[in-house]
Amino acid sequence: MSKKIILSGMQPTGNLHLGNYEGALKNWVSLQDDFDMYLCIVDWHALTSDFDDTTELKNRIFEMAVDFLASGLDGKKCAIFIQSHVKEHAELHLLFSMIIPIPWLERVPSYKEKSQSLGLDSYGFLGYPLLQAADILVYRADFVPVGKDQLPHIELTREVARRFNGFYGNVFPEPQAKLTKFADVPGTDGRKMSKSYDNIIALADTAEETAGKIKTMFTDPEKLRMGDPGHPETCPVYALHKVYTNQGLDEIAETCRSGELGCVACKKHLTESINNALTPIREKRNDLIAHPDEVWDVLKDGANRARKRAVETMDIVRTAMRMTYDS
Repeated sequence: MSKKIILSGMQPTGNLHLGNYEGALKNWVSLQDDFDMYLCIVDWHALTSDFDDTTELKNRIFEMAVDFLASGLDGKKCAIFIQSHVKEHAELHLLFSMIIPIPWLERVPSYKEKSQSLGLDSYGFLGYPLLQAADILVYRADFVPVGKDQLPHIELTREVARRFNGFYGNVFPEPQAKLTKFADVPGTDGRKMSKSYDNIIALADTAEETAGKIKTMFTDPEKLRMGDPGHPETCPVYALHKVYTNQGLDEIAETCRSGELGCVACKKHLTESINNALTPIREKRNDLIAHPDEVWDVLKDGANRARKRAVETMDIVRTAMRMTYDS
């Protein structure tokens, strides 16, 4: 039996961080042996907000590909590629745009939130969820790994598939969300780790840079000095311990509550845990950066493999829509 198909992707925003690693990359790595995976670096999606300056786009794509591979993704097991290198994404998006009502797109929660907070009002931004649907359906994907916040996008994709199938016959499967349990990865300021908050620990950071960032991390606001009792359940440093410290976690919590463990020592322990976890990733990153042609070759090969599936889908779509005019 053929493997089920998974599609997922990320916008090329540059170096990935611990939140990306725990929230997506580790999950992808665990799935690549059991599924036929297409992992897309979505450069067209990035233009919805960064259209006015694309000077760093190529470098950000390269850095993202490096982080993908350094984290354990294997270009021979899954197709890793750049969205714009498979033009069928755009063709299917165009065809979908002819049949999908505008209110369907306006009701997507992320459109409402970001159009107000970021002041984005372009046609491309409105159509972002529809392009995302095309990204998924052009591979006739069975599953899409997402967190709960992305469920509205998957439901829209399912609605798009149903509407198309209702007009033209049963072409697309309705993809299922493959819910991912995200680890609690706070940033250095205690908020969710995000580039927009400038609170990240990047996979590309050196051991020294990581130590410096952890040294400045927010901790329990009620634990001001050595000897003060702490509250590890509300401390972002302890939240990272739960992800990266494999042994002695209960002892850290107990000695924090008693006041025996100070924040400086606690952060030093966390630094060791995170640096130990990142050492193999850093070593792989350094090797990949020293051989950039190998990274671009992975992306080219991934695009060729993705294009084969996408071309097959578009042949089915054009036939269903009676848009094959050469015979």
